[in-house]
Amino acid sequence: MTKVTIVSGFLGAGKTTLIRKLLKEAYQGEQIVLIENEFGEIGIDGGFMKDAGIMVSEMNSGCICCTLVGDFAKALSEVIHTYAPDRIIIEPSGVGKLSDVIHAVEGVKDACDLQLASAVAVVDGKKTRVYLKNFGEFFENQIEYAGTICVSRSQMMQEADLKTAVDLLKEHNPKAHIITTPWDDIDGKRIAQVMEETIDLVDELMEGYEEEVHDHDHEHEHHHDHDHEHEHHHDHDHEHEHHHDHDHEHEHHHDHDHDHDHHHHHHADEVFSDWGTETVNKYSKEELEQILKTLSEGSCGTVLRAKGMVESKEGGWYEFDMVPEEYEIRAGSPDYTGRICVIGTELFEDRIKALFSI
Repeated sequence: MTKVTIVSGFLGAGKTTLIRKLLKEAYQGEQIVLIENEFGEIGIDGGFMKDAGIMVSEMNSGCICCTLVGDFAKALSEVIHTYAPDRIIIEPSGVGKLSDVIHAVEGVKDACDLQLASAVAVVDGKKTRVYLKNFGEFFENQIEYAGTICVSRSQMMQEADLKTAVDLLKEHNPKAHIITTPWDDIDGKRIAQVMEETIDLVDELMEGYEEEVHDHDHEHEHHHDHDHEHEHHHDHDHEHEHHHDHDHEHEHHHDHDHDHDHHHHHHADEVFSDWGTETVNKYSKEELEQILKTLSEGSCGTVLRAKGMVESKEGGWYEFDMVPEEYEIRAGSPDYTGRICVIGTELFEDRIKALFSI
């Protein structure tokens, strides 16, 4: 029987970092398959994981519930018959709903001889409050259905701020085990142990899922005829709710997050958009820094994540990764061509292209 580990988390939370830690410290000796469902045209993370010698099956079609239920079962079945892995790690889209992924796994576990071993939500502690305020529907779901919540970047937080973040998480999931110890200070085996100890809680949390699915299906019918209209011009309520991503948000947004009649069960494609490209352009580190700073300032729309692998003007390659107010540029290994992906809300694609000189 193949164990399934689900590592969810909002855009840029640190899912890939946690998966790398688990592979290195907890799952050594196991035959592993990673299945990604990244929101975006180009699955940049797949290149990072291939460097670690892990076979990656990328599914770049958006919401796993709405567009991948059939393909998901087929993909799992093919993976198991082809590779006979000890464990499958599923890394859902950063804007996917954890409950949908758990439900999809539970729906095929008998046919595919699977056992759901754990479901964890990776949460950037520094952004917990602002993401709950701005992206409640998607962000809350990952918290509410996780047996374990793994706080990333806790080493960068003051004790009082960390406590505030944990209190907010407990409001949405009082029973989950919340890992707050900095990841460099805790062994991956202990994280994996906590994750698997909480699987019974995941089953308990999923007991109310059928009612939510019914609402989801109804909402899906309601929006179906308007899919093309919403592809790049997002739902009006969400345009109002998600326009900015800063701590000085107008406080009335918080009230709207909990207005489930208007803001629950929307599809990720209606709220979030992405722009991706392959490029032969070369960039200096200074140019990349300026690009990422500009993306963070909001003139290109609300950018939640930018990542890529590009050739360097100084020689070699750069990998870059940006979440609001933070970015990292590091030396990378050459890829078959340069790749860039930007994800956010209300993106101005022409401005982004001009910024990258595309």
